[in-house]
Amino acid sequence: MGRTFVSLVALFVSLLVAVPADASTGAGRFPPGFLWGVATSGFQSEGHAPDSNWKRYARGHEAYGNSVDFRHRYPQDLRLASKLGVDVFRTSVEWARIEPREGEYDWREIRYYDDLFRRVRAHGMRPMITLNHWVHPGWVHDRGAWKKERTVRDWLRFVRFVVKRYGGGDTLWITFNEASQYIFHEVTEGSLPVSQVPVMSRHLIRAHRAAYDLIHRIHPGAKVSTNVAYGSVLNGLFDAAVFNEVTDKLDFIGVDYYYGVNAENLTAIHASTGRFWDVEAEPEGIYYVLRNYQRRLPKLPVYIVEAGMPTDDGKPRKDGYTRSQHLRDHLYWVQRAMADGVKVMGFNYWSLTDNYEWGSYRARFGLYTVDVKKDRELRRVPTDGVATYRSVIARRGVPSGYVPVKRPGWCSLEDPAATCFAKVPTPPAP
Repeated sequence: MGRTFVSLVALFVSLLVAVPADASTGAGRFPPGFLWGVATSGFQSEGHAPDSNWKRYARGHEAYGNSVDFRHRYPQDLRLASKLGVDVFRTSVEWARIEPREGEYDWREIRYYDDLFRRVRAHGMRPMITLNHWVHPGWVHDRGAWKKERTVRDWLRFVRFVVKRYGGGDTLWITFNEASQYIFHEVTEGSLPVSQVPVMSRHLIRAHRAAYDLIHRIHPGAKVSTNVAYGSVLNGLFDAAVFNEVTDKLDFIGVDYYYGVNAENLTAIHASTGRFWDVEAEPEGIYYVLRNYQRRLPKLPVYIVEAGMPTDDGKPRKDGYTRSQHLRDHLYWVQRAMADGVKVMGFNYWSLTDNYEWGSYRARFGLYTVDVKKDRELRRVPTDGVATYRSVIARRGVPSGYVPVKRPGWCSLEDPAATCFAKVPTPPAP
């Protein structure tokens, strides 16, 4: 009975402290040194892809072509990023491009990455380099990929090369992008039997832990993480893929947040069928997600490595929600989280331009839209999110008194204790 009483008291206290501080007191501004960024990935944007698992998978989906041709248009895209005022440019170095055949380096492609990161820094941005964004070379694929232990050693050889060449005091590192989704795609594309999921997971855990130590031996002050995909109902399963087993080998918590679930908004089910544009946003969910991860690892800062909103082939959303509104609403709740003690160190918008969303060009996430299927010039056309992001960065946050377009929903799965048994926090009138 004593333990039950203590539990009830703990629940009562959690309800009191879980509700966000009254926004009328002001959420403050993002502090100096906060990192603003944009994100993309190699295979999704570069085009001209060498042989890889995803070059092969793409044959069963919408034609890949050359995506938005970042491989040759990166000087232009880096200028667009720089004009936003961002501090961080995130992309991946593609193992398949660096080492298209085992033990053979492609020096033309290495010089491309040399120039890419030189220009990133010349524009006043720091690189955030992802070492695996779901893509591995064709020769690794043919040998069983992450079902095989030797892939850990082969990948670490690639990591050593990249870290020595592109590392430095300013570089941020992501080992595996959304490891749970990497595993998911390997299963759904037919390369990984479900029975082998624990094997791939075990090898990814070993690889991350070894890469973390390797990076720190080469650059002791480096900042390293593996970003987690937040997945509402399945989040516990997503975290179990790698994150839960490497929390002692993280310098920051990397979180990707796109949508949540509450009793009034169950549209996240559309994500399971790839209709991401039909998912109604839950901006307040990012507040609870950030705070929950901070609770779990209180000594580490949190970095929002990806957040963004898709449209259906560039058309306005059916719910009328714009990219500008989505951006402001989510940053409002990030400011609230920081005001309530969460140590958020940065925010990356996904993505700078539209790109190949793992089988289709239909889902458009870009600040700059690109009509790959109809526009041979691949023009980067600004959305309303461009001016908004530039303004938010310049002003270090949304304006005082801002009221989110999307009102908070009742009983959020992101934190039931705070939202199902307590009054839903209501932003103040302007």
